[in-house]
Amino acid sequence: MIAHLAASNDLWSQLFNFTDYGELLLLVRNSIFAGAVLGVVGGLIGVFVMQRDMAFAVHGISELSFAGAAAALLFGANVVVGSLFGSLIAAVLIGLLGAKARDRNSIIAVLMPFGLGLGILFLALYPGRSANKFGLLTGQIVSVDDPQLGWLIAIGAIVLLGLLVMWRPLTFDSLDADVAASRGVPSRFVALAFMVLLGLAVAVSVQIVGALLVLSLLVTPAAAAMRISSSPLGVPLLSVGFALVSVVGGILLALGSAVPISPYVTTISFVIYVVCRIVGGRRAAGARRTTGATDSRPLVSRAG
Repeated sequence: MIAHLAASNDLWSQLFNFTDYGELLLLVRNSIFAGAVLGVVGGLIGVFVMQRDMAFAVHGISELSFAGAAAALLFGANVVVGSLFGSLIAAVLIGLLGAKARDRNSIIAVLMPFGLGLGILFLALYPGRSANKFGLLTGQIVSVDDPQLGWLIAIGAIVLLGLLVMWRPLTFDSLDADVAASRGVPSRFVALAFMVLLGLAVAVSVQIVGALLVLSLLVTPAAAAMRISSSPLGVPLLSVGFALVSVVGGILLALGSAVPISPYVTTISFVIYVVCRIVGGRRAAGARRTTGATDSRPLVSRAG
C-alpha cells in the first residue's frame, strides 16, 4: 500500500510540479501569446474545415509541414519558414488537384506517408538535441522566441484577414458549392485561397502542438461547437473559445511537467467535445419529446 502511494505521488510530481511556476510563466509567455493567437485562428478556420468536410486535409498538410520543419532543422534554416514552405506546397497541391472529394482524399493519402517519411528521414540525419526532434511531432512550450512569436502573429493576422475578406463567399461555397457557383461565386478561386489559408494555419499550429496532433486545434473545437449550436455567429465564437481553453490551458498545465504540451491540449479538447456531444444529444432528445407532445396525432390523421 505504501509503495503504491509512493508510486502515485511520483507520477503526480512528474505530471504536475508547480514549483517556481511564476518563473516558468515568464519563460513561456511568448508561448502563451502564440497559443492565444493559434486558438483564435484555429477556432475560426476550423468552422470552415468542418463545413467543407476537410478534416483529413488538415492531417495531410501537417505531415508536409512537419517535413519542411524537419528539413529546416537539419540544414540550419528557420523552422517556421520550413514549416510554412511544406504546408503551402501541400495546400496548393490539394487545392489544384483535389477539386472532387474522391481526388482530394486520394491525393492526401499519397502526401501523408510521403511527408511523414521525409520528415523522419531529416530528423534521423539531424545531429542536434533529441528534444528538438521530438518537439516537431508533439509540440513544445519553451522554444517560442521573439522572432518566432513575430512570425506567428504575422501569419495569424494574414489568416484572420483572409477569412474576414472571404467570409461571405466562403460560407456560401462551403454550404452549397453548386448553388454558389451558379450565383457567380468564383468557387475554384475560393477553394484554392482557403487551402492556402489552411496551410498557413497548420504551419503555425505545428509550432505549438506538433504535427501529429494538430487536429485537436483545427478540428475538435469546431466539431464541439457544432454539437451545441447552429448559429452563424455562435458556432465561430464557441469554436474560438474552446480552442483558447484547450491550447492556453494545455500550456499552463504543461509548465510544471516533463510531459509535452500535446497530451494536455488534446485531452482538454476531447473532454470539451464529449461534454458538447452529450449536451447536444440531450437537447435533441428533448426537442423530439416536445414535438411529439405538441402534436401526438398519428401521421395519417395529420395528413387527412
